[in-house]
Amino acid sequence: MLCYLVKVWSATEFRVVLPALCLLVWVHVGHAAAPPNIVLIMADDMGYECVSANGSTTYSTPYLDRLAADGMRFRHAHSQPICTPSRVQIMTGIYNERNYIRFGILDPQATTFGHLLRKAGYATCVAGKWQLEGGVQAPDRFGFDEHCLWQLNRRPSRYPNPGLEVNGQQKDYIDGAYGPDIVTDYIVDFIGRHQDQPFFVYYPMILPHWPFEPTPDSEDWDPQAEGLLRGHGELKYFKDMVHYTDKMVGKVVSQLDRLGLRDNTLVIFTADNGTYVKIKSYIGDRAVQGGKGLTTDSGTHVPMIARWPARIRAGQVSDALIDFSDILPTLSEVGGAPVPDRIDGRSFLPVLTGQKDSARDWIYCWYERNGRVDRASQHVRDRQYKRYADGRFFDLIADPTEQVNLMASDLSSEQEVAQVKLSNALAEVLERSKQTEAVKQERKASKDE
Repeated sequence: MLCYLVKVWSATEFRVVLPALCLLVWVHVGHAAAPPNIVLIMADDMGYECVSANGSTTYSTPYLDRLAADGMRFRHAHSQPICTPSRVQIMTGIYNERNYIRFGILDPQATTFGHLLRKAGYATCVAGKWQLEGGVQAPDRFGFDEHCLWQLNRRPSRYPNPGLEVNGQQKDYIDGAYGPDIVTDYIVDFIGRHQDQPFFVYYPMILPHWPFEPTPDSEDWDPQAEGLLRGHGELKYFKDMVHYTDKMVGKVVSQLDRLGLRDNTLVIFTADNGTYVKIKSYIGDRAVQGGKGLTTDSGTHVPMIARWPARIRAGQVSDALIDFSDILPTLSEVGGAPVPDRIDGRSFLPVLTGQKDSARDWIYCWYERNGRVDRASQHVRDRQYKRYADGRFFDLIADPTEQVNLMASDLSSEQEVAQVKLSNALAEVLERSKQTEAVKQERKASKDE
């Protein structure tokens, strides 16, 4: 088109119009698309079997199902077995054996995805459940401009009439206010206030963790309740709480769509660990017993859904192997932030955009709730097989609850290949663990001196 115009215009007309044409070309070429917004949502205690898009016949999750239909659903995403280990890993991209201290705390020296994206120019917000200590200034010190959190420096009710910390101030709510609604509405407001600049929202949800209580959509909701500070409540309410979890995801996603931010926003939904151990759910007619706190498949196998219409083709189901260390490098690559050295995660952006089927062949888990090295469980696994550091070896497709330890003398040729691969991977990780522990001891010795 440009060549045609140049041929028919006179020299005088060309001299007049050329600067305008150059300006148009510069505007088109010189300005890349705006950086994508990022929203990371992590439910609390909600295993893979709790999402109807994953085949659940116990729960209905229409908003999550729609999110999956519009993007990519993962079959093989894994967290840590319980909440704090998962929060530490997802925020830092590092396996727990290297930076986990104990339950309920994040290493004050840790670099998080909040730091990285804020430095890259993003407005950052964390809202939901904190449980990482550090005082009221901790969210800012870990890279978040704004926060609306439960369990930042106290532990009042989290559901009906909750107590929250909002940008450093304690706030106690009455008159039937519901914690998840307050937190979600804060996120909706944050997105509205920052719609004209790139933003990063990290939403570690309060729901559907016990105590299991009525939600505002339950028939026996009591707006005067003060929440159960002790005990687990009644298991029958878990289904209501899953439905409300889905509703809160829908509220955030609807705000993005309403503001025209749908195409250029990456939304990732996942959960911090498996479902509470006393809850039985079904995928089809197969019963799945909750595995929170266990290293079995039901303890770490979590839902993961990603939507980003500008880059992710709708309606995909991925068999890529993902663990929580992979979130930080993925978000960093999406947001144009440099990835720190010596992390364990691998970006799965090429999986999201269809360039690769998977970013890794195996994942590793180091788990001990209170950080005691001598009691830690360690394993390496792929989609089908798992190898523990103590030598146990399982076929997770045939034996998801790990009842039959496969003996070396009974392995098929396929199983032998898998065992060798996972044994080599485990040896690699264990050697690195020794080096990490040696560095820790040297630092401790120097401090003692």
